[in-house]
Amino acid sequence: MQASIDAVRVAGTPQGPVPVVVLAVEGEDDVVPIFIGFNEATSIARGLEAEDIGRPLTHDLLLDVMEELGSRIDRVVVNEIEAREDGQGGTYIADLHLKTPRGETVIDARPSDSLALAARTNAPIEVTDEVFADGRDDSEKFADLEDLRNVSGEL
Repeated sequence: MQASIDAVRVAGTPQGPVPVVVLAVEGEDDVVPIFIGFNEATSIARGLEAEDIGRPLTHDLLLDVMEELGSRIDRVVVNEIEAREDGQGGTYIADLHLKTPRGETVIDARPSDSLALAARTNAPIEVTDEVFADGRDDSEKFADLEDLRNVSGEL
């Protein structure tokens, strides 16, 4: 299923504020929210804005190295949710699909890192049917959450 980064927001939880990247899925009203860390969320937001802060940060550096080696990101696939033992949520798993001079290759990567790279390159994002079925949530729950860029200085 084709997806895109709809927003990077901050949700209030009993443990405090937690960033969430909201994936919109083509043709669906529900979204796939993935809760991530603040550094990862900030990197995704910077990638979406194409913000140049001078010296490259980790995701920018990785892209520079890949490009120098003749590689490019073909697509990102969020393909699994590993269930937690306590039954509360789970860990999302993603693959980074690359085109290299030696052919195509697939690299296991955290969804947050993969999405930060996709945000910088406009690479297509996919979620499997199973991930959508297991991770989907009502988009209205996330529509009113504060955008990360509006709260990052307050935390």
